[in-house]
Amino acid sequence: MFRTSVQNDRFDVAVIGGGLAGLATALRLQAAGCATVVLEAHGHAGGCAGYYRRRGFSFDVGATTLVDFEPGGVGAELFDAVGMPPLAGEALPGYVAWLPDRTVVLHRDPAAWHDERLRMLGDTQRHRRFWALLDRLADAFWRASRAGARMPVRRPADVVHNVRAMRVSDLHLARHVTGTLGGALRRHGLRDDAALVGLLSMLVEDTVHSTVDDAPLVNAALGITIRGAGLTRATGGMRGFWRALVAHYRSLGGDLRCGWRVTAVSGRFVVDGPRGAVHASQVVSAVPAATTAALCPDARPALSGFLRRDTPDLGGAAMVCLGVPLDEVEGQRFTHHQLLRSYAERLGDGNNMFMSVSAPDDLDSAPPGHRAVMLSTHTDLDGWSDLDDREYPRRRDALGDRLLAEARRVYPRLGSRAVVREIGTPRTYARYTSRPRGAVGGVRQRPSNANQHAVPHRLAVPGLWLVGDSTWPGLGTVACVLGSRIVAEGVLRS
Repeated sequence: MFRTSVQNDRFDVAVIGGGLAGLATALRLQAAGCATVVLEAHGHAGGCAGYYRRRGFSFDVGATTLVDFEPGGVGAELFDAVGMPPLAGEALPGYVAWLPDRTVVLHRDPAAWHDERLRMLGDTQRHRRFWALLDRLADAFWRASRAGARMPVRRPADVVHNVRAMRVSDLHLARHVTGTLGGALRRHGLRDDAALVGLLSMLVEDTVHSTVDDAPLVNAALGITIRGAGLTRATGGMRGFWRALVAHYRSLGGDLRCGWRVTAVSGRFVVDGPRGAVHASQVVSAVPAATTAALCPDARPALSGFLRRDTPDLGGAAMVCLGVPLDEVEGQRFTHHQLLRSYAERLGDGNNMFMSVSAPDDLDSAPPGHRAVMLSTHTDLDGWSDLDDREYPRRRDALGDRLLAEARRVYPRLGSRAVVREIGTPRTYARYTSRPRGAVGGVRQRPSNANQHAVPHRLAVPGLWLVGDSTWPGLGTVACVLGSRIVAEGVLRS
C-alpha cells in the first residue's frame, strides 16, 4: 500500500508509469541501491502488458507471452540483475501459423524450424539463401541485444559498447541496418511468393508493427525469430508475472503507488498529481513520448520533431477475451496460433490475428474445467475515433464476430458456451491505459524512424529519461526490458 502522507516525499528516481519498461527500470535501480518510486495511474501495474480479471478468469490485455526470459536471455538478465528467481510458466514449443492454403508450425527448436520452413514454404536455392541471411542477422543481433546494445548511438562510448556487444566476425552485418525486409526478398527473387510473404507479413506486423516492404531488415529478422529466442507464458498469464514482479520490487524497498495519475513534471524534479507532489533527483518517463511532452514542458522541444514524424505511424489493437469450457479448445497440440485469412487483403481488422490459450493446468488463469482465450488483431486508429454511440458498438461487435469466426478454423466450437465474452478496441486502451487515442506497441517501424533514428532514451533535459515502446527496438517485452537496462545504466552513470 502507498503511504498517505506524500507532500514531502523525496526519492533518487521517480518513474512515471508502471508498465513493464517502467517497473523493470525501477527494479534495476532499486536493486542497485537507489530509492525509487513508481507512479501508476491505474489500479494495478501492467500497462499494455497487463491483465484484468472477470468471473474467475484472468485475461492478458496486450502481451500474452514473455520473450527471451529463459537462461541467457534479455529477460533472464533482468531477473539475474535484481536477484529474482526464474518465473514459473509454460515454455512454448512454438505455435501454428494458419495460412489460407496451408499450416506451418513455427517450431522453437531451430533444426525443426529449418526443416519445416523448407518443406512448407519452398526448398530452392533462393529460399535457402534468404533464410540463411535472416538466421545470420538474428543470431548476431540477438547476441548484441543480450549484451545490452544501445540505440540510438548518442556518444562515442555507445559505439564502443555496441562493437563489444557483437563478435568481430559479425560486424560486417551492421551494413544491413539501413535495409528492409522487402528489399531482401526482392534480392532473392521471393517478393511475389504469396505464402512466404504472407507468413512474414504477420510476423513483422506483430513485432515491429510494419509491412514487409517497410520493416527494417535487422528488426524484422529479430521479430521473425522470437520463437527461437524462447516464448514463455507465465503461470497465471500476465497477472502471475506482475504479481511476482511487484512483490520482488516491494521486497527490495521499492514504492509502487497505484491510482496515482501524474499531472505535471516541473522544476528539478517535482512530479505533481492530485495526491500531492513527489521530489526526485531524476525522472524516468515510461509513458508514451506524446504524454511525456504534455507532462513536461521542458521536454517538448526535444520531442516535438519526433512526434510530428511518428504520429501518422501509430497503430492500435482490438481483441476478444473468452472464458470457455475446456472442451471448446481441445484437439490441438499447441496453445498459441497465428491466422491469416487472405493473402490479397491488407493486414489488420481480423484478416490476421493471434490466439493465445491458457495451459490446461493453469488454474490462476481460469477456473477448473475452463480455459482463458485471447484473440487479437491490429487496427488503424482513425476508424475508431469519430464513431458515435450507435456506430461504435456495431463496429466493435462486428470485429469481435470476425475474430471469433476466424478462430473457429482452429477450434470449431470456440465461444459457443462462453462464460465470458468481451471485446476491446482502441477506445478501451485509451480508457484503461491512458494511451493517446489508444495507440499501442510503438510506431510502425521503417529505416527512417528506427534504430539510429529512434526516439532517444536520454532527453535534452538533464536527469529526464524516456523508456518504453516509444523507443528502440520495438519488440514488445524484449524492447521494454532492454530499454530498462539502457536507461538504468545511464541513470546510475549520471
